[in-house]
Amino acid sequence: MDNEKRIKELKEKDYQKYFGVTKATFDKMPEILEKEYTNKHKNGGRPSILSVLDKLVIMLQYYREYRTMDNIAFDYGTNKSTVYYAIKWAEETLIKDKAFHLPSRKKMLEDTSIEVIAVDATECEIERPQKNKRSIIPERKRNIH
Repeated sequence: MDNEKRIKELKEKDYQKYFGVTKATFDKMPEILEKEYTNKHKNGGRPSILSVLDKLVIMLQYYREYRTMDNIAFDYGTNKSTVYYAIKWAEETLIKDKAFHLPSRKKMLEDTSIEVIAVDATECEIERPQKNKRSIIPERKRNIH
């Protein structure tokens, strides 16, 4: 997949649809990742199979589309562990940068200018019936003959 060519052809409104971020935000991300990648490999080392842009797109796809790592690995011709390390590296690198770092909980509580809070509600607890003595003992008595 040639992500560089495909991303150049995207319209500004399509960035939000495909990656979940605006074009301005997306344009900042590869710069930060490229800078960190050159720092990491300035003394040499084995080059990565995936480009920095590929790692960014993989991370955004993983979080935006809830695709499995196996599925993404098949698209890029790599294995699951390569995809895992690409997501982990891109995420940690962006979090370290001040532009994508959220303030601490204490600072967020002090700041009253925040108007929108995002909540991830994909995982919901399932209510199960409570077990108690009254419901268990009569059932046992009925089953004993």
